[in-house]
Amino acid sequence: MDDNLVEQAGRGDPEAFAALVRGCGDRLYAIACRILRDPDRAEDALQQALIQIWEDLPGLHDPAKFDAWTYRLVVHASYREARRSRRWTSRVREITVDPPGDDRVGEVADRDEVERAFRRLTPEHRAVLVLRYFIGLPVTEVAEALGIPVGTAGSRLHYAARGLRAAFEADARGVVAWRTTA
Repeated sequence: MDDNLVEQAGRGDPEAFAALVRGCGDRLYAIACRILRDPDRAEDALQQALIQIWEDLPGLHDPAKFDAWTYRLVVHASYREARRSRRWTSRVREITVDPPGDDRVGEVADRDEVERAFRRLTPEHRAVLVLRYFIGLPVTEVAEALGIPVGTAGSRLHYAARGLRAAFEADARGVVAWRTTA
């Protein structure tokens, strides 16, 4: 991120802020989407985060930490959105069936299995997985982005991976696990 742009936006320049949002908005939305597993709720979380970024940007003393700081704000907005709308949701997607012999049906099944397993995780566990494996941050930067100790980030990664494994194993056994998280 351009440190000068961050500083200009921090001084209240709306054009600089708009440029920052153009540069990071899609990435922040993708993070919220992957944590919340719902595009509409992700948009709400992103809007909350962008408002907070605009309001709090003057207090960011180190422009080099802008990315980690925005990750933290969008993750926490996602947590709030998950708590706000804890409800059972059903998402129906149209799936096109390719001609026989095409292996895309297996890909759809695999994606569906991963989606079901990921939804069973808490938002906190989804967040560490998203930051570590989707964004590609090292554990130290995941911890910084979340505002937690490195050991806690590592622990959450461990338990998130264990939760995914358990969900995959439950699906393989045909056991339906009751979901209590958003």
